[in-house]
Amino acid sequence: MTTLTLCQRDDIADGGALGLPQHQQLHPAGLIAVRQGEQVWVYINRCPHFSVPLDYRPQEFCTYRGKVLMCAHHSAMFRFEDGHCIDGPCKGAQLEAVPVRWVENSLVMEVVGEG
Repeated sequence: MTTLTLCQRDDIADGGALGLPQHQQLHPAGLIAVRQGEQVWVYINRCPHFSVPLDYRPQEFCTYRGKVLMCAHHSAMFRFEDGHCIDGPCKGAQLEAVPVRWVENSLVMEVVGEG
């Protein structure tokens, strides 16, 4: 296993979302990190409705009240904390989570690699 740094804590606005396109080798759709206070969750940037990216322009995402991520294509609404769709055409579905952890101020994930 190799530890891969995704970003720094301050890169993600509190109540906001950050695209992580530099990690498309992990998933072709890329990753998205959402933050609420000190908590951060990372998901694959793919809506379960039609497997389209969640961003309305590359790496630009809609968040609502700092707690919900909205798919730009069909307005599905996903809770930050578990990726569960609470409203929209895929209500009840979930975003695919990526396990991450903090190492000081760096958000990291473990990847299977040659390291």
